[in-house]
Amino acid sequence: MTSATARGRATGLGVVYSDVEELHGPLLLVRGVAGVGWDEAALIRVGGEGASARHGVVLEVDHDLAVVQVLEGTEGLVPRRASVAFSGEPVRVPVTASWLGRVCNGRGEPVDGGPPVSASLRMPVAGHPLNPTHRDRPGDPVLTGISAIDALTTLVRGQKLPIFSVAGLPHLELAAQIAAQSHTGTDPFSVVFAGMGLTHADADAIRGALEERLGAGELLLLVNTADDPVIERILTPRIALTVAEHLAFEGGRHVLVVLADMTSYAEALREVSAARGELPGRRAYPGYLYSDLATLYERCGRVRGRAGSITIMPVLTMPAGDITHPVPDLTGYITEGQIVLAADVHARGIYPPVDPLASLSRLMRNGAGAGRTREDHLDLAAQLLAALARARQVRELAEIVGSAALNKTDQLYLEFATAFERGLLDQQRHEHRSMDQTLDRCWEVATGLPRRELTMLPARLLDARDRRGG
Repeated sequence: MTSATARGRATGLGVVYSDVEELHGPLLLVRGVAGVGWDEAALIRVGGEGASARHGVVLEVDHDLAVVQVLEGTEGLVPRRASVAFSGEPVRVPVTASWLGRVCNGRGEPVDGGPPVSASLRMPVAGHPLNPTHRDRPGDPVLTGISAIDALTTLVRGQKLPIFSVAGLPHLELAAQIAAQSHTGTDPFSVVFAGMGLTHADADAIRGALEERLGAGELLLLVNTADDPVIERILTPRIALTVAEHLAFEGGRHVLVVLADMTSYAEALREVSAARGELPGRRAYPGYLYSDLATLYERCGRVRGRAGSITIMPVLTMPAGDITHPVPDLTGYITEGQIVLAADVHARGIYPPVDPLASLSRLMRNGAGAGRTREDHLDLAAQLLAALARARQVRELAEIVGSAALNKTDQLYLEFATAFERGLLDQQRHEHRSMDQTLDRCWEVATGLPRRELTMLPARLLDARDRRGG
């Protein structure tokens, strides 16, 4: 028996170490360990094997010292009375379609009164790197039933498209509506919603909004609330993505993963980094924030030869509305566009308060147009955005010279801006619009301008519209 192993005792859990030297925030330091590796799962007990257990992950190993991140927090733990058993493998979760229809906490434990989810196959929550040569190009739309997204920033299967917001805007309400309404037509479709740092009121509202989809067995809801251990938030999105990978690449489903709020996740990461004494980067976030976010976002996509896909929609709140804040800034480098919510649009009573000119879906052409949504979609979206940009210029001019000094065409652009917000962007919080309904509204708004101004629309589309009496 080695000197390190001598400090532990053999049990059914493996070697249990009782030489817990120190607690530091959410971290626990164990001396005298041997054969322990990075990212290994651990079980922490106080008072013997019959006592309640907490779960941990090995963050660092230095000779015989292991640093363990305690997922439930270290409150109430006493170093010399605690014992730690290492599993010899990374943190794993069962992967099965039985997750659908369940409500769980951020660690994947059911809170809906049902039994724990179990399966013969268990996968590491960190996931496996996907060979880039096996990736297939994102394509075909995920329709949300929300005109501002479907018409102007179409979400594509296999895409990662974040929502950038600020405190006080209805980003969680929008995320829940997207999760409740999204579909891919007749193809098998599921949603995994991971909430991080939510208030109990927000958690209840999201659960209520998703009740129908939960009852239909089409959705998994993971909820980490604000009073849950902060450290748990690091695990929550990884469980969500591990389940989604199985549903997509083994079950052939198209899966939408909604992660809200990734700013809360990044703050948990910052807290762990500070507890470890790491050198801080921008605004005290760890220097590896970019690569850590990438390990989550890059788990989306499509695999060549397999039917399913994973589409990720992270939700981020920008502190003080600063889009250069590290979390949205780095997210923007990794993802393919963004949907930006604006306070001034919200102040005008528009829901969802999307700023179309600040929003972008770089893969929209892969998921919209003939054979995917409708032949006129891309031209119509380009025309609306061009006209909206002109309308904003006219509005700024009107603030200087007054609207009475504008010519007739400029006044029509001011009317267009109002019709755009009221007739297209604005919709009820539970309203589901089909793609045809959305594009018909786009035509109604666009044709409020004279035909000579519709330069982005081909003549054949305008002629066809005229023949239909539009």
